Amino acid sequence: MTNLYPILFLFPFFLLIQQQWCLQQLAYMDDGFVHINGAHFTLNGEPFYANGFNAYWLMEVASNPSQRPKVTSAFREAIKSSLLIGRTWAFSDGGPNALQSSPGVYNENMFQGLDFVIHEAGRFGVKLILSLVNNFNDYGGKEQYVQWAKERGQQLQNEDSFFTNPMVKSFFKDHVKTVLTRRNTITGVMYKDDPTIMAWELMNEPRCPSDISGATIQNWTLEMACYLKSMDGNHLLEVGLEGFYGASSSQKNPNNSTYGADFIANNQIPEVDFATVHSYPDQWLSNQDNAAQLDFLQQWIHDHIEDAQSILKKPVLFTEFGKSWKHPGYNVSQKDQLYHVVYSSIYRSARTNGVAVGALFWQQLVQGMDSYKDGYEVILTEPSSTVSLISRQSKKLSVTHKRFLIKKRTQAPRAKRLMQTNWIRNGLQIHAHDEIIKLYKQRGDMN
Repeated sequence: MTNLYPILFLFPFFLLIQQQWCLQQLAYMDDGFVHINGAHFTLNGEPFYANGFNAYWLMEVASNPSQRPKVTSAFREAIKSSLLIGRTWAFSDGGPNALQSSPGVYNENMFQGLDFVIHEAGRFGVKLILSLVNNFNDYGGKEQYVQWAKERGQQLQNEDSFFTNPMVKSFFKDHVKTVLTRRNTITGVMYKDDPTIMAWELMNEPRCPSDISGATIQNWTLEMACYLKSMDGNHLLEVGLEGFYGASSSQKNPNNSTYGADFIANNQIPEVDFATVHSYPDQWLSNQDNAAQLDFLQQWIHDHIEDAQSILKKPVLFTEFGKSWKHPGYNVSQKDQLYHVVYSSIYRSARTNGVAVGALFWQQLVQGMDSYKDGYEVILTEPSSTVSLISRQSKKLSVTHKRFLIKKRTQAPRAKRLMQTNWIRNGLQIHAHDEIIKLYKQRGDMN
């Protein structure tokens, strides 16, 4: 006859485990981090669709305490326009006033500027994407890393050695670790534990023209993604891709060009949580008219949403797009047309619970920042048709989010439902426990 006492002894343990599981689920939903649920973003247990902005200058400006009101204004103005995601640099390599003046040597004033940026974003409820290195030599980039290795005796042919040279890769890994384990001097929270940060970006616009097969970037992305995720399981990770397809699908790229990146293969790496796309038809197709550029843009967006939905099965965020007033023949209506194509394409996906999450225009400035103007800038406090369009479309996208919330409110609150499920499960087990005891008593096996 089976001894019943070990089974009875384990019942309280099972109940405790279930209660802890329920509490863990509640904590997970309300931890403030942006999570992935299937092919969608969630925030505090609810779907998260949002537009946003690029402001690469935030850390640099915030490193000067007298200029910090500009950072505060940027977040305040963004929130007023329902822009909930901000993308900025967590790098500045070499040169005067850099974050990292040489491998492992950091400027504390610059780091405190980034501390302030994260603090202010959290205060206004903006989620941040922090990019960790540049493909280009602006603010150092991979060229600076290669130069540092050359100064230490490495024989390197070109800047693409950034992706393959062991010394260079160790420099970058050290930077990743330094940023992730930085403790914010204002909040006291380590970056890797801060829910204000939505995601890490490995590199801004990685390209490897010396290897158009895609193998070099693929291997580097796999290595660095695994390394970062080994230290930080809280945050999402994306590569920083522009969306260029590999050689086998180069016909989808502007001018059929290849850049050594592969939108499909790079984003299929398991540690990569979502895909990114950039859109600059005025640069990529500068020899074509506005109508042709818009036609390309519509197809470009369609292809990436479709591939993210059917092949990658991951969310896709359009992390850069814009049109410069510096290009010949420019007028503001052309800029509005481009913004409309981007925003409306994303909204069509979002309203049907699709994988497109939102779009981040390049770039947001505030008043008094003329030296940062590059032709693509938008100043949200200066009334224009573009500013109105941004606000209108972003609020419209947020209604998509609210539609899910309204649906939720007609049901029992999530926490209550989880507890009810737990009570039912426990009740069934207790009932089963009582029935077993009753049966054994009837059979005379238990006093």
